[in-house]
Amino acid sequence: MQRAEPPRFAVVCLRKRADWVLPKGKLDLGETPRAAAQREVLEETGHEVTIGEFLGTLAYPIGAGTKVVHYWWMEAGAEPSRKLMKDVTAVEWLPLDDALARLSRSHEQAFLAQVGPLAIAAMAGTAREASEGQMDPHPYVAAPPRVKKPKTLLEKFWRWLGS
Repeated sequence: MQRAEPPRFAVVCLRKRADWVLPKGKLDLGETPRAAAQREVLEETGHEVTIGEFLGTLAYPIGAGTKVVHYWWMEAGAEPSRKLMKDVTAVEWLPLDDALARLSRSHEQAFLAQVGPLAIAAMAGTAREASEGQMDPHPYVAAPPRVKKPKTLLEKFWRWLGS
């Protein structure tokens, strides 16, 4: 999200199908879901972000498997710090209703409709705490467990099916 009135959500246009989606990606080997989320948002939007509260998990079928995506509230600066990755043709920062309308995939629309208001409330709470001098510089963030490195070929195969 970007601080604005109203707050803005990032949606990215994928080069492959011209779908508008929420930023997301795959875990690198040994990477935590939280670290992957921060890296993917930088790659897909060009913006460095500060990560806050865990917002939820979205799982949906893809091919013969299931894609599982973990989302956090993140705050991005006004200006990008790097170019977009080659798989992304555009990024737009939109108010919640406009972001919902722009998304191409119904499961992402439904997810953002649920967590978007929570993200806006988290941003408002962060601003209020900061202005009152009560903001904890190291807040606890609930996160999914660290993904373990597969040990066998069969484990690698099942992980590949699930991604």
